[in-house]
Amino acid sequence: MNDRYDAGAAGYGADQYELVGYDEYGQPVYRQVQAQQPQQQTYDPYTQQHQGYGYDPYAQQGQQSPPAYDYGSGGQTAPDYGSYDPYGTATHQGGAAQGAPHDPYGQTAAGTTGRQPRVAEQSARQTAHIPQQAGPDHDQEVPGEPQREYHTEQFAFVEEPDANSEDVIDWLKFTENRTERREEARRRARGRIVALVVVLALVAAGGVGYLWYAGKLPGLSSEDSKAGTATAAGAQKRDVIVVHLHDTKGGGTSTALLVDNTTTERGSTVLVPNSLALTSDDGTTTTLAKSVEDDGSDGTRDALDTVLGTDIEGTWRLDTPYLQNLVDLVGNIDVDTDAEVPDPAAKKKGEAPLVNKGRDQTLSGKMAVAYATYRAPGEAQNAQLERFGQVMQGVLRKMSSDPQAATTTIQTLAQILDPSLTDKDLGTFLAGLSDLAKGGDVKTDLLPVQNDGTLSAQASARVVKNVLGGTAKSPDKDAAVSVSVQNATGVKDNTEKARVVLLNGGFTFLESGTGTARATSEVVYADAADKANAAEVAKTLGLPAGSVTKGRTSGSADVSVVLGQDYKPSSG
Repeated sequence: MNDRYDAGAAGYGADQYELVGYDEYGQPVYRQVQAQQPQQQTYDPYTQQHQGYGYDPYAQQGQQSPPAYDYGSGGQTAPDYGSYDPYGTATHQGGAAQGAPHDPYGQTAAGTTGRQPRVAEQSARQTAHIPQQAGPDHDQEVPGEPQREYHTEQFAFVEEPDANSEDVIDWLKFTENRTERREEARRRARGRIVALVVVLALVAAGGVGYLWYAGKLPGLSSEDSKAGTATAAGAQKRDVIVVHLHDTKGGGTSTALLVDNTTTERGSTVLVPNSLALTSDDGTTTTLAKSVEDDGSDGTRDALDTVLGTDIEGTWRLDTPYLQNLVDLVGNIDVDTDAEVPDPAAKKKGEAPLVNKGRDQTLSGKMAVAYATYRAPGEAQNAQLERFGQVMQGVLRKMSSDPQAATTTIQTLAQILDPSLTDKDLGTFLAGLSDLAKGGDVKTDLLPVQNDGTLSAQASARVVKNVLGGTAKSPDKDAAVSVSVQNATGVKDNTEKARVVLLNGGFTFLESGTGTARATSEVVYADAADKANAAEVAKTLGLPAGSVTKGRTSGSADVSVVLGQDYKPSSG
């Protein structure tokens, strides 16, 4: 097989090659150099050797270039400085003389001005080939073969992008982006879930820790303690003082125990009914109300310690005028009132009440005293006692939590305190309870007292044992004369009034219900030994001595009383 590039190939003569440079891959690039052919010029679209202007180091040797046209000398020739054509493409048109200066832009002027006409830029670059490498058949021009024309459209496939390839690339990008978005969404979701679980765990742990610290966990708090944990409840540190509210206008007293449990950091206001049976200094049985009036603060405090098993540190006697001043000093109080209290200064019926019934009622000092001492007709004393407890709670919430400020408030009252309780001690104690009350850690409890004035071990265990840390120990029932009372007056409230009077007189009260209304009262005793006791009962109730008779008593009572319409209550 003939290789047209081999030297001495038939029909082409001996060709020569010379090195012209290196391609982008570092391979040497050669170009064919043909022997000089006088009087003959062959056109090759790829390897044309055109006679051009100026010196061409790659052109055929031996050709002389005519002098270049000098534009500045009016067409005279100028010396040839050997213009350099780096591509070896000397163009000619219309028999132009060789040796013309090199025009880098391929333009020359022509016409009447003497300038050469513009020569169209042609692809006269001679194609360089590597020796012994077969080239395309049309690289060499064959004499007599028609010239080929090449158009840009033939090479359009090189530049035109493939629509399918772009679609594939777009699809790959879309699927990749969507996958990444899904993975990112999954990571964010897992992160949120983990964060939520951690937060919930911390909140739960903090809540359990707080409940444990505050002693509020079921089964662990002092209120839920069983009998086996009585020792632990009794070992808790408590500060207790007793408050006696004296109604200087209406008469009567109201008693409450203020408790600050420094171990559990909780406070309590224990309301003590006046009917609680106590043992007086001489060993006889009496009631709380009678003990406050007769035995004073020291005797009553000792009697309460005996019955409740507590250690009361001091007594705070709070007369109603001082309570009024105290409420005004702390800036009024807010109470959820359960009744309308009429204005004691009202001259006509139907006037607006002094205290309205409702939630969050703001009470001034005067209103607070009226509400704390109010007892509606037919109401038990416990209803009034609970109102007193509400007022005390309101005062504690408004009292300053700073011991010095609270002490100043107490000193401003200018009241004479019991020697067992100084201004500083009372102020510091109230400041501590105030701090607990503002956090909702002070509650009110009513001491459950039975009709006979005694404490039931089961009923009073929650308050006496868990709140006060004591043990209920009521006086011996045999020490007091038991009196059963039947109300035949037609007025329901007379039963409660007779109960208070008898308890204050040191008797044990037993209720026998309501009977048919009758005009006169009757006091009956069964044993002759109880005749003197029956006469004392009639005297205590304000009944005439002729109402005492011997007969049959009801139940286990020592004396039975039937109240008639002639009964005039002396105490309400």
